[in-house]
Amino acid sequence: MPAASTPNPPGLPVLAPVLAVVAGIAAFSIMDAAMKAASLVLGVGTALLLRNLFGTLLTVPLWLVKGRPTPTRKVALFHFQRSCVTSVMAALFFYGLVRIPMAEGMAISFFAPIIALYFAALLLGETIRPRAVFAALLGLVGMVVIGADRFGAGQYGAEAIKGTAAIVLSAVFYALNLVMQRKQALLAGPVEIALFQNLGVTVLFALFAPFYWTMPDAASLAWTLLGAALATTALLFLSWGYARAEAQVLVPVEYTGFLWAALMGWMVFGERPGPGIVAGAALIVTGCWIGTRPAQNNT
Repeated sequence: MPAASTPNPPGLPVLAPVLAVVAGIAAFSIMDAAMKAASLVLGVGTALLLRNLFGTLLTVPLWLVKGRPTPTRKVALFHFQRSCVTSVMAALFFYGLVRIPMAEGMAISFFAPIIALYFAALLLGETIRPRAVFAALLGLVGMVVIGADRFGAGQYGAEAIKGTAAIVLSAVFYALNLVMQRKQALLAGPVEIALFQNLGVTVLFALFAPFYWTMPDAASLAWTLLGAALATTALLFLSWGYARAEAQVLVPVEYTGFLWAALMGWMVFGERPGPGIVAGAALIVTGCWIGTRPAQNNT
C-alpha cells in the first residue's frame, strides 16, 4: 500500500489545510441541500443508497489513476468501521433534516465537537478538562435556546420533535466520526478513503434496500448524482486537510457550515432562520471554541 498522507510538507502554507477543510465543509453543506431535496421524494434510505453508489462510481477512476492503493486488512477494517458510523450518522441526520430547517439542523449538529472531546477521553485516554465540561453545558444551553425559539413560534409539532431528536443522536455519531477521521487520514490517502467509505456505506444500505426502496424519477436521480459529486469532493478535501493539520486547528472550521446551511435552506427551500436559532448556534459554537482550544495557546 502506498505511504499514507504525511503532515504539512515543508513549504506548504499553513493556511492550505484550513482552506481545504473550508472547501470540504462548503461542499458537504451544499450536498445536504441536494440530499434533502432527494430525500423528500425518495425517502432517506433510497437517497443515501443512490448517493453512495454514484459516489463509488465517481471515485473508481481516481482510484485507478492513483495506482489502485489497496489497504491492509487492519486499515480495511477501520474503513469499514467508519462506514458503519457514517451510515448511522447520515441516516439519522437526513431523517431529521427533512423535518426541520437546514440551518436549525446544522446548528444542532455543531454540538458534535464537544461530544468528540469525551470520545477522545474514552477512546484515546485524553483527560477531560474543566472547560470541556463548561463547553458541554454551554452547548446544551444553545440547543435549549433553539428549541425555545421553535416552541415559542408554535412550530414544534411531532415531526419536528422527531427530527430534532434524530439530529441530536446523529451528532453523537458525528462526534465519533470526527475522532476516527483524524486517525483514518493518517492511515490512508484521500482517494482511498473516499472510495472505501462510499463503497462501505453503499453495501450497508444495499443490505436493507428491500425494506425501503423507492423507484427514482429523473429529478431525484439528478439530486442524488449532484449529492454524490459534492460528497466525494468534500471527502477528498477533508481527508487532505486533516492529514496536514491538527484536529484542534481544523474543528472550528466546521462552524462555517451554518452559513452555508442557512444560505442553501433559504435559496432551495425558502427557509429563514429566526433570531433564536442564530443565538443558539452562537452559544454552541462558543462552547465548541472553548472546549477545543489547546491547553496553551502556542499556535
